[in-house]
Amino acid sequence: MNRAEVKGTTAIHNNPVRIRESRGYRTFTVFNTIIMILISAVTLYPFLYLAAQSFSSQEAIRDGLVSIWPVGFNIDTYETVLKKGDFIGYYGNTLLYTAVGTTFSLLLSAMLAYPLSKKSLRLNRFLTPFIVFTMYFGGGMIPNYVLMTRLNLIDNLAAFVIPSLISTYYVLLMKSFFAGVPSELEEAGEMDGLNKFGVFFRIVLPLSMPIMATMLLFYAVGYWNNWFNAFLYIKTKAKWPVAYYLKTIISGTNDATQASESGGSIAANLKSCCMLLMAVPIICVYPFIQKYYVQGMMLGGVKE
Repeated sequence: MNRAEVKGTTAIHNNPVRIRESRGYRTFTVFNTIIMILISAVTLYPFLYLAAQSFSSQEAIRDGLVSIWPVGFNIDTYETVLKKGDFIGYYGNTLLYTAVGTTFSLLLSAMLAYPLSKKSLRLNRFLTPFIVFTMYFGGGMIPNYVLMTRLNLIDNLAAFVIPSLISTYYVLLMKSFFAGVPSELEEAGEMDGLNKFGVFFRIVLPLSMPIMATMLLFYAVGYWNNWFNAFLYIKTKAKWPVAYYLKTIISGTNDATQASESGGSIAANLKSCCMLLMAVPIICVYPFIQKYYVQGMMLGGVKE
């Protein structure tokens, strides 16, 4: 290549050719941006309304003056909730239940999905339909309650976690993802002396961060919002998760709600305050997992 050719090549790289956008593409971009802004506004409005209501006075809420900005600004509700002590205890219970449940759910779901992704597994043709069957048919609430009673797990952390331990749908997503992991990497690990567990924990799982992060988010949200298991199996009030405490406030069966309604001070903003405090931690988790979320759903959702 002579100097003229080198100079021409350098000029092309330094001044890349700009492709002219068509009028249709520009129109699509404008409408797409407008639609995304509208969807974002509709999605964001309930949270803004909830926050405004939690900081507003009871009179302004009763008169319907609150929209997305607080009216009669006060923080009495937050002081009442945080100083009462019960809410902080329920918050701690929820953190414990979510951490333990999500950890075991991720581990067991991955350990179930990985062998199902192997076509060489002899019983795979039987096991996969059997597991899918459980997604549509179950024993029901009463058999589950009897089972927990017979196992002496009532009013125990295990009673809250075990009924939601494995989701069939999530197992199928993980199965599809694991099937896409190159088998050559696993064979190389076995040649280096790793057994099946070593290959799974040291090769497969590190390569499966997108689907693992996605499932972590799904399981964590499920445990965080779960109040029905507490309703069935948790009898001691001190062991309630915050979701069940919030349910009693919204339904008006909580002592704090009844007291606030009788005193005419804080009722509606008490509910808004508790809902906001419950939603904020999960909302804060999304930005850290967002980069894995779409990739995990797309790869995990591909049919074999």
